[in-house]
Amino acid sequence: MRRVGMVIGIRPERIEDYKRLHAEAWPGVLAQIRASHIRNFVIYLREPENLLFGHFEYHGHDLDADMEAMAADPVTQDWWAETDPCQTVLPSAKAGEKWVYMEEVFFAP
Repeated sequence: MRRVGMVIGIRPERIEDYKRLHAEAWPGVLAQIRASHIRNFVIYLREPENLLFGHFEYHGHDLDADMEAMAADPVTQDWWAETDPCQTVLPSAKAGEKWVYMEEVFFAP
């Protein structure tokens, strides 16, 4: 199992939309998350900085391939069409990158 942390910005005027979308997450999106070997996925909101912090446990063997499969899923693409306008990419993100991975520096089991 591998722990993954990531971060992205959120538009302040879209916070309530983002919360509503995730309170009513689509079953097909949740199924794709499980199919991509992701467990215990959580997103935290930090205001007033307007940051989203995501964390999940990855139980697969090829994170890049599983993320590509998720990105190719039509239901997930439709979901991202709803959630992406709520988010703001960090200045440090590489071209084409949305959520940026963070380095794990501490874990207490």
